[in-house]
Amino acid sequence: MRIAMLGTRGVPACYGGFETAVEEIGQRLVGSGHEVTVYCRGSADRPTHHLGMDLVHLPAVHSRSVETLSHTALSVAHLLAGPRHDVAIVFNAANAPFLPALRARGIPVAVHVDGLEWRRAKWNGAGRHYYRTAECLAVRWADALIADAEGIADYYREEFGAATELLSYGAPLQFDVGADRIAELGLDARRYHLVVARFEPENHVLEIVSGYHRSDASLPLVVVGSAPYSDDYTARIRAAAQDDPRIMMLGGVWDQAQLDELYGNALTYLHGHSVGGTNPSLLRAMGAGTSVIAFDVVFNREVLGADGEFFTDGRALASLVRAAEAAPLRQLALGERLRARAASRYQWDEVATGYEHLLKRLSAGQTTQTRPSGHRRPSPRPRR
Repeated sequence: MRIAMLGTRGVPACYGGFETAVEEIGQRLVGSGHEVTVYCRGSADRPTHHLGMDLVHLPAVHSRSVETLSHTALSVAHLLAGPRHDVAIVFNAANAPFLPALRARGIPVAVHVDGLEWRRAKWNGAGRHYYRTAECLAVRWADALIADAEGIADYYREEFGAATELLSYGAPLQFDVGADRIAELGLDARRYHLVVARFEPENHVLEIVSGYHRSDASLPLVVVGSAPYSDDYTARIRAAAQDDPRIMMLGGVWDQAQLDELYGNALTYLHGHSVGGTNPSLLRAMGAGTSVIAFDVVFNREVLGADGEFFTDGRALASLVRAAEAAPLRQLALGERLRARAASRYQWDEVATGYEHLLKRLSAGQTTQTRPSGHRRPSPRPRR
């Protein structure tokens, strides 16, 4: 098959979950004999191939509200102007308005719907309304919907009566990653807590930093992350960490070897994500054998099972951090059980096989949708 993957920042993957999925799935589809075209944001002078995938680099308007849409619009125009592809994967339900153009060309489309983006605080009334509308359009126009978590699949079934293909992410397994690169930062193995996240309210970085600041923890908190459009929220996080010598604000860490060591040597990984389904950063910590203290939402409980620990606010986080420091051997045991869980449940080979089977069905003219209307179901009336 000739497969197009669009709607992300592209590869090589160095930003987020979608990009990691494209890289891991795309290279395996190539290994199975398919031709894969990935649309990437950036200048045309960048490499045109990566791990067997053909790359097309196109610009985007650098504005939070239209960056994704502007790049996807150019990607669809480029795709329609070239040789016909057999099937396309569009990432992010926000790109749903472009589906009719692809389907008019006879290209079946699977949409990876992502998480519940409209719940993010960064979207104002208009942005939230757009995302809610785009979900409806994705349900109406996609040949298949892909969910990466049971919680997302439940949402589309309950909200729209729509079926989804449950295809999660894989977890990279790491053993004995070494500690030379964290030594450069003045850190010792299993002697720090770690958070890695984009600085957005739904990722609860502020609650993590504030809760840690109020605790009497003795091990440092290492904070990795930033956000291109969240200056105010970033300033609040930095203010919460100010004058606390235990908190290390590293910003973005793009050196993957150093990031691997940070994940693999932490005593705990503190995970605040709450709206995005199955999160690759969470899986990365699990695959590294690190214990996890996560924000208490259905997505995180689904991934971690009985071996995760959960917080709802800064006070609960502080208590769990103190308990972890008091019983480090217990945290190591939890981390080992999480790595075993990741190895058994989150494998990229199985994920890629699921994508391949779905795309073959779509290219053969089958759909997994019964063409739902895209209308939301009425909310049940509260019982008196």
